[in-house]
Amino acid sequence: MADPATADETERPQRAEISNYDIVQHHFRQAAERLDLPDDVAQVISSSYREVTVQIPIKLSDGRTHVFSGYRVQHNGARGPYKGGIRFHQEVNLDEVRALAALMTWKTAIAEIPFGGAKGGVDCPAADLEDSEKQQIARSFIDKIEKVLGPGRDIPAPDVNTDAQTMAWMMDEYGKLHGHTPACVTGKPIALEGSYGREAATGRGVVYLYREAAPVLGLKPPETRVVVQGFGNVGSWAARIIQGLGARIVGVSDANGAIRSDEGIDPDALLHHLGDGGTLPEFEDAEAIEADELLEIECDVFIPAALGGMIHERNAERLNCRMMIEGANSPTTPKADEILEDKGVYVIPDVMANAGGVVVSYFEWVQNLQHFRWDERDVNDKLGGIMRRAYRSVAQRANDSDLSLRSAAHELGIERVVEASRTRGYIS
Repeated sequence: MADPATADETERPQRAEISNYDIVQHHFRQAAERLDLPDDVAQVISSSYREVTVQIPIKLSDGRTHVFSGYRVQHNGARGPYKGGIRFHQEVNLDEVRALAALMTWKTAIAEIPFGGAKGGVDCPAADLEDSEKQQIARSFIDKIEKVLGPGRDIPAPDVNTDAQTMAWMMDEYGKLHGHTPACVTGKPIALEGSYGREAATGRGVVYLYREAAPVLGLKPPETRVVVQGFGNVGSWAARIIQGLGARIVGVSDANGAIRSDEGIDPDALLHHLGDGGTLPEFEDAEAIEADELLEIECDVFIPAALGGMIHERNAERLNCRMMIEGANSPTTPKADEILEDKGVYVIPDVMANAGGVVVSYFEWVQNLQHFRWDERDVNDKLGGIMRRAYRSVAQRANDSDLSLRSAAHELGIERVVEASRTRGYIS
């Protein structure tokens, strides 16, 4: 996740008009002003080091050649190799990839893992493609950008509509040119030197932060009601893991609709239902509701795990939770942030909350470089330690400076990148 890997795609009309790029730039500008960064330093730190755009012509099953655009943005590498996922989605564009690359820079800095930030994507309609077509796109993309990739340079990972299989294709394509190089991507299948615990990492990280923050609101797992917006990789794992602590899932949504049940929704049963070809509204053990009604379900914890901009000024007032943990990237617009703050909602921001994926990607990279594997318990324990440390550092900064967690997290991440850039001599 690298990224919240394979986040769920909830309906497009519900999203805000403001772009991910504008959201990310807004938070950077505010943090830069509070940190009193000189304009020239802010320009270097906020802009991308390298942006690559390539053409990907692919003959699809309709017999026509379709030309897709592929992007790889390397935002900042002062703290280590560039790191970030690759998404396949028809709405991918350069501004979105720029925004997500910058977010990865701050995210890796907040988690204190030795990476910079990058992101990639191809503007293909992944949901409509056959596996063989997705493989062609993945291999062609890597073939065209391999010169800027490498274990010590830039390490991709899964993201929206890409997964372990996609990473296997990409690793293999890179290996044709450079020899067997498992550390060139992360999020790979276990059979190809992937890491145990990687698939669940982003969702597990969300739950680790719930456990850290719960005492702030006096929450205990058996008394915690949870609503999950987006039941893809991040949302489904977060739901399963938090239910394992004793919490109750009372609402879930995905691209097909939403459901609720005050008695509780079993995420394992729901996954089984979806795996058998059923849709979420058809799940018999819950009531089907309109997607917008999900926000109104009374709960203690709301987990947005869909796409960006889902919580905005037109619906934030309807949110009926005490805590929000952002499993998705940029799910909340700045205007919605203000509304939630006025409502007293305790927001754990994306730049910290969904870092579990990139943390375990770091573990996978380390294991690959050594050709050594840790067991899943070791991976989860190490992930928990890093997530707890990040939360406590950000919470301390927020308390000391009377800031929101989001503002404190951005300040901390940007400070660390500035320090590394100055130490390297990139800026004065």
